Amino acid sequence: MQNEITQGGPLLDKQGNLTQIGWSRQPLLDCNLEKVNFYPAYKKPFQRFRVKRWDYYAVFTPKRFFSATIADLGYAGNIFVYTLDFESNQLYEEGLIIPLGKGIQMPRNSTEGDTIFDSKKAQILFQVQMGKRTVCVEWDSYNNGKGIHADLNFYCPQEHESMTIVIPIEEKRFYYNRKINCMPVEGTIQYEDQTEELEPTTSIGSLDWGRGVWAYSSFWNWASASGFLPDGRTIGLNLGCGFGDTSAASEDCMILDGRVHKFGTVKYDYDHQDYHKPWRFTDQEGRCSIEFTPFQERLAQTDLKIITSEVHQMFGRYSGTVITDEGETIVIKDLIGFAEEHQARW
Repeated sequence: MQNEITQGGPLLDKQGNLTQIGWSRQPLLDCNLEKVNFYPAYKKPFQRFRVKRWDYYAVFTPKRFFSATIADLGYAGNIFVYTLDFESNQLYEEGLIIPLGKGIQMPRNSTEGDTIFDSKKAQILFQVQMGKRTVCVEWDSYNNGKGIHADLNFYCPQEHESMTIVIPIEEKRFYYNRKINCMPVEGTIQYEDQTEELEPTTSIGSLDWGRGVWAYSSFWNWASASGFLPDGRTIGLNLGCGFGDTSAASEDCMILDGRVHKFGTVKYDYDHQDYHKPWRFTDQEGRCSIEFTPFQERLAQTDLKIITSEVHQMFGRYSGTVITDEGETIVIKDLIGFAEEHQARW
């Protein structure tokens, strides 16, 4: 069952329960996190430490992958920027852990407002404007003073569809997430002694906007890609599982020229002992048959004893076929993207 949400309203009712469960093409629900209510009265002061919020922007250029994230995990902020050079296969990442999220500002919803991190070490701004999203990064000390700077515009007209999902996790916990694929990107990325000029005809980006209350021990898979077909149309993939109760809806879909084509549940088939082996993605309806061949691994690990996280994010190429809602078969060949496994206690 794939329940499509078509009516607006609050995310949570007065008791802290989800008002609707399912997926939508646009973010229709108001993210009223002030109504979160999952602890008994004597634990209420600790609720804010369990609420997670993040904005993760990514862009594929002809030369590199670039990503910047601002996250508020309740007890700490997590800021990280990383880049992968496709020619040299060089991957570099740097992050900051901010106690209690000091210096982080995040908006209520994904449709407006500024996401800000401001400190002496780095300044990052994500801004939503009419028809576009701006990503600015100023980090002089990045990579031992080599520095990284970005000034990017992600073009996203109002009618551009995205995969928005609302699902429960255990009792009174939930996941509210919006993923926007296939946004043409224009601007500059300056890293080390190189400055890359991005053109919207060859550079394309995405946003992972997440809000919610997760279980302490969590596991999920996520696969994503955005690119161009030979005929000039934009093509995107968003596949995910493992993070909650997806009986009402999964987040599995293709995005073709700004329109979501919804799949049922897509199965992940990969070797948990060797992430470099090919991954397979298939669905029961026969609309998705894709192989993912990795060429580089990003391993991100955090071990603070009570709080741990391990991400195996594989970069690679997607090839195969997907079928639109109207029955058109789309052939995908060597579409660069990523697929990941994430385990956390948080």
